[in-house]
Amino acid sequence: MLPKNFNSIIDIVKAFPTEQSCIEHLESLRWNGNVVSPFDATSKVYKCKGNKYRCKNTGKYFNVRTATLFDNTKVELRKWFVAIWIVTSHKKGISSLQLGRDIDVTQKTAWFMLQRIRKCFGCENNSELNNEVEIDETYIGGKNKNRHADKKVENSQGRSVKDKTPILGMVERKGKIVARKIETTSVAHITPEVVKTVKNAMVYTDEWVGYKQVNKIYDHLFVKHNEGEYVNGRIYTNTIEGFWSILKRGIVGIYHFTSRKHIQKYVDEFVFRYNTRNNGEHQRFNLFLQNTEHRLTYNELING
Repeated sequence: MLPKNFNSIIDIVKAFPTEQSCIEHLESLRWNGNVVSPFDATSKVYKCKGNKYRCKNTGKYFNVRTATLFDNTKVELRKWFVAIWIVTSHKKGISSLQLGRDIDVTQKTAWFMLQRIRKCFGCENNSELNNEVEIDETYIGGKNKNRHADKKVENSQGRSVKDKTPILGMVERKGKIVARKIETTSVAHITPEVVKTVKNAMVYTDEWVGYKQVNKIYDHLFVKHNEGEYVNGRIYTNTIEGFWSILKRGIVGIYHFTSRKHIQKYVDEFVFRYNTRNNGEHQRFNLFLQNTEHRLTYNELING
């Protein structure tokens, strides 16, 4: 198992000096001594040579990588472990160019690895929120006024989604956050997401008309940003706005651009780090390794 003070790449290299040590650690986290077939959980399992196992009911062979993001990968687990530690511990993430240099793989391979990792971050973006919950929406995609003349998008001002992607965020104070891509910031798209996530809570928002149905379902108070009001006692949305600041600084400073197609994966990445902010480095690392069942293939990635 990882050392208690797991705070650097040097620590992870020392903790996992060989490929076998990585395999043993994955087996410990995934099975804890009781190997379960990914093809039939009720089947008896036979140990084979090396690190292989055989499912009695299906006759299929498997190992600890099967049915995880490491399945059929040609990149050694030691590099995967370093990449996972970097992504989960760096507050604003890392670009594929930098990761490729750090672990000695091509930029294309590093980008695919990062997208596979991000696919698993969604495990922390489905929490149930209670008590006091702040809700706010933001847009990812840049401002039209900052674009070159030949790249400006007509009629894209205000809340237009022609060139921007709206994201709805909900955060329980001193708790977890949920942030999801939505089609528009209208009542029709905001209300279902709120109902799905927020249960027994006092809800705080701004005065946007998209929350008018929320007012009928929950105890709902709001601040009037249009009138220069940002805090009124316990009524504010500063917590969720602080998360938007981290998300946008990460995208602008590290990734520079994210497409509408992949934006949810990047949002999941920042949500994962926020929701595990009180965990130690080794706890966050192990938590991720325990939620790697979501395997993204390259064809799925590039074709949607």
